[in-house]
Amino acid sequence: MLTAEDNELLTRVEGDAPMGQMMRRHWIPACMSEEVEEPGGAPRRVRLLGEDLVAFRGTDGKVAMVGEYCPHRRASLALGRIEDCTLVCLYHGWKIDADGKVLDMPSEPPESKMKDKVKHVAYPVVESGAMIWVYMGPKESMPEFPLPPWMDKPDNSVAIAKLHEAANWAQAMEGTIDSAHSSTLHSSNIRSAANVRGSTDRGGSKELLLERPSVDRCPRIQVQYTSYGFRYAAVRTPMQNADKEDYVRVTVYIAPFISLIPPHDTWQSAQVFVPVDDHNTMFYFVAWSDKKQLDQKDWQKENFAAVGIDVDSYHRKFRNRENLYKQDREAMKNGDFTGIQGVPNQDMAVQESMGSIVDRTKENLGASDVAIVRFRQMMVHAARAFMSGEPAIGTAEPRLPLTEIRAFEGLLPKETPWRDKGVTEQEAAGFRKLTDLRSPEPVRKEA
Repeated sequence: MLTAEDNELLTRVEGDAPMGQMMRRHWIPACMSEEVEEPGGAPRRVRLLGEDLVAFRGTDGKVAMVGEYCPHRRASLALGRIEDCTLVCLYHGWKIDADGKVLDMPSEPPESKMKDKVKHVAYPVVESGAMIWVYMGPKESMPEFPLPPWMDKPDNSVAIAKLHEAANWAQAMEGTIDSAHSSTLHSSNIRSAANVRGSTDRGGSKELLLERPSVDRCPRIQVQYTSYGFRYAAVRTPMQNADKEDYVRVTVYIAPFISLIPPHDTWQSAQVFVPVDDHNTMFYFVAWSDKKQLDQKDWQKENFAAVGIDVDSYHRKFRNRENLYKQDREAMKNGDFTGIQGVPNQDMAVQESMGSIVDRTKENLGASDVAIVRFRQMMVHAARAFMSGEPAIGTAEPRLPLTEIRAFEGLLPKETPWRDKGVTEQEAAGFRKLTDLRSPEPVRKEA
């Protein structure tokens, strides 16, 4: 349970909200590269932290990110033309470059100096890992761009599924750091080790299936704080050798946007949650592998995130709260637990059902919610520290390359420490530099 004040601090990201301002000190995933794939093609609306932007790829192949509304009369530049490496407003022909400089104002007299005085909103952009990243903070605070975790090897194959979620960013993120729910909500997709790992046909559609060597629905949660966020282990009793081994899944939270999921045998995955505004989030499910070629369209279909089939062109779900996510009650009678197709859709169904910003003062948390509690404590503390002048979480030393950070899944002999599993030598050295891996602030007694 969280106080109403802390709930506001955790969830609000628009304008001067401390959480949003802290996020602006990070490179933010803005959209997929394929959404602005064509040089000189159509601009793309992007909304981040409550701010309306437009991404466009110039004829030189470089992507720019500028404010959506023309500085002249506020017409949308999403309707604009691409001329060379500039965006031209249809209304009066004002021409804006990637740096926000107004190069031409055809409606003004030739002798006018107005274009030298007008500066449009524009943000630095980097394209990496099949995504477009933008920095929206003060230039003097701009960190070096960190390669995303899925760029740990140059020959990685990467596939991304994208879905809009009608819920606050923290609500969405809490789903990925709540291991206990997967044994219930996703029980038709995550099965015992006797089932085949991979994908299967379900009503004519491929759906992702995973396996676990455990039927334990009550994991023991342990948390390890790091310089970039935290790692947590969900320890379960395995189906075999339970007296000698534990089944351990270590999930990684890289503040503020990324969670690394315990790996599949042939691919790794991350879940990325980017605040659109106070009430909406964009979700990216990233898979990568250096062992097999991943197909983007197949990955999107397996996660029921295919454009034109499952979502519209801006990734808004056709399965949504208004139509109860097209829940199939007949399938439920026949053994499907939720009747909702796709793991991401199952997550979003329950998270959106809480309302766009859940009232955390009315919750009753238990032992399985330890990682959720620590996430909230850490991020609220980080926002307060940022307000007092400290660096944004994850931007101070020691800083680790994100490509050196790993999740972990496996059977471990009992009493074997999990904290070193899946950890590179560089990351372990970073842990040793940290002086406090306990809670970042005293745990308050909940009302």
